[in-house]
Amino acid sequence: MIVTLIVVCEVGFWVLLAAGLGARYVLRMPRLGLALLLCEPLLEVLLLVVTAMDLKNGAEPSWRHGLAAVYIGYTVGHGHRTVKWLDGHAAHRFGDAPPPPKPPRYGKGRARHEGAIWLGSLVAGAVASVLLLAAVWYVGDDGDTSGLSGWINGVWKAVGIHGLIALSYALWPQKGPEPTSGDSSALPARDPEHVPDLTVRRPGKDEEQV
Repeated sequence: MIVTLIVVCEVGFWVLLAAGLGARYVLRMPRLGLALLLCEPLLEVLLLVVTAMDLKNGAEPSWRHGLAAVYIGYTVGHGHRTVKWLDGHAAHRFGDAPPPPKPPRYGKGRARHEGAIWLGSLVAGAVASVLLLAAVWYVGDDGDTSGLSGWINGVWKAVGIHGLIALSYALWPQKGPEPTSGDSSALPARDPEHVPDLTVRRPGKDEEQV
């Protein structure tokens, strides 16, 4: 039941997101669109309540409960970024907004971008760990909670690997492509004192510029 509910919440997330953006930009009903988007967190609350009820009714803690906690944590850590990214593209596609800026690809800008994404993973790991620890405390000594503890270790391993990848962009920043000969920005600036005089002088007439 927990796995089925996770699938339902995932599908519901994208359905509500599409409906909210459609109402906001296609139907020109921003209040309705905002209300639909604000319903997104209710899916995670529903999943949390059902998971707690399942444990309360005597279900043995298993990988399904760990997966539910990780899913909720991921949504908290990265859901806002996903909604914001899609909202920017919808505003450009169906509204009058300019195209959303692309993330930087090189240098310190790319390092800051990767660091911000890693912070989302850090939040996701913290939220998932809190939920898993709460489940372990809730079950107590009445059941085997080793599976839930294993999820906590796995979460922080994933966060640590992501952190190392993000750190690599800061330690070894990628350089942009070298300017080519056809790039006008690569040409040296002309010295105004050495610009040839192109004034054509004709007898009896004013000077003309060519």
